[in-house]
Amino acid sequence: MSGTIGVYLAHPRPGSFNHALYEAVVDELRGRGCEVRAHDLYAEGFDPMLTTEETGTVAAADQSSDLRLALHRAEVATLDGLVLIHPNWWGMPPAVLAGWVQRVLVPGVAYKLGTADGEPAGLLRAGRALVLNTSDTPEAREREEFHDPLERIWGACVLPYVGVTDVRRTVFRTVTDASAAERAEWLRQAREQAAALIG
Repeated sequence: MSGTIGVYLAHPRPGSFNHALYEAVVDELRGRGCEVRAHDLYAEGFDPMLTTEETGTVAAADQSSDLRLALHRAEVATLDGLVLIHPNWWGMPPAVLAGWVQRVLVPGVAYKLGTADGEPAGLLRAGRALVLNTSDTPEAREREEFHDPLERIWGACVLPYVGVTDVRRTVFRTVTDASAAERAEWLRQAREQAAALIG
């Protein structure tokens, strides 16, 4: 798979390690001939607030006057793969990315309801996704005390629901006290995983 890959960054601070991951992944994918739709959601000013008009029915989801939102919805339906890059904040993605999910991955765009078995049918053609997270929580504590909620969010609740069957995820930790050598190795791993996503 090569094709068109959407890369989504959710971190407000330019110069963060999340930004470095984003730049490395975009560079790697473009260098391998992919068409990359790169979105720094904070820099774009993506509005995460779901409006009243967007709730209620499938038809209502088409009634938003937000042109940026319309672009994201049209684009996500054409992607062959997704890369999501964000920190672990309180066991959740940053609000801008949670809002992106709620406003973009809507019925009629990302899934449809009413199948014979009562389950939703995913509509996205992107069969693969790579999630890259940063964290300052040690792995053992994340697993034993918090039960890795981001794994559940992406690997069970969101991506399979919209038709993504191959979900890959890596957590780089702990970021705050990481050495330059560790960060360089993580960037190498991120490039390697981006390349594997399209392999």
